[in-house]
Amino acid sequence: MRNKLPWILVGILLIIIAGMVYNFVIRGSVREGTDGRTAILLEAGEKDMVLGEMRAFLSTIQQLNQALAAEDLETVATVARDSGMAATEMAPGPMMAKLPSAFMQLGLATHGKFDELADLAEKTDDPLEVLGELSVVMQNCVGCHAAYRLDIEP
Repeated sequence: MRNKLPWILVGILLIIIAGMVYNFVIRGSVREGTDGRTAILLEAGEKDMVLGEMRAFLSTIQQLNQALAAEDLETVATVARDSGMAATEMAPGPMMAKLPSAFMQLGLATHGKFDELADLAEKTDDPLEVLGELSVVMQNCVGCHAAYRLDIEP
């Protein structure tokens, strides 16, 4: 029995650590929202930071649509690249722990898709092809807004 006790304690500690990793790294600080979406609980300043990034995405999409309407693929490439992976900023650690990993992955994937859009705009002369890919980028936006909402933590 004495030989088994340390292994039992190790097992219990691993379960506790796994639970903490799930809760603080994967799940984040969330609850079920009143509208069926996952509510991410943030402080007011943290919510403002996330919403600022979303507004930047929206502004980029508007600029891209305008450039595509003018068939200005050079501007499309520049604007899209500005919102690509180079635009990612590491959020403060305490805030990162509150964000579900799927939410963060979606945001990073969106930045990556803007880089892909810039690459395409540099390679093609067809604005409609680029517009089709912009539609793919926007699926990330629609998916995120359908799945998540931001609430102020109590």
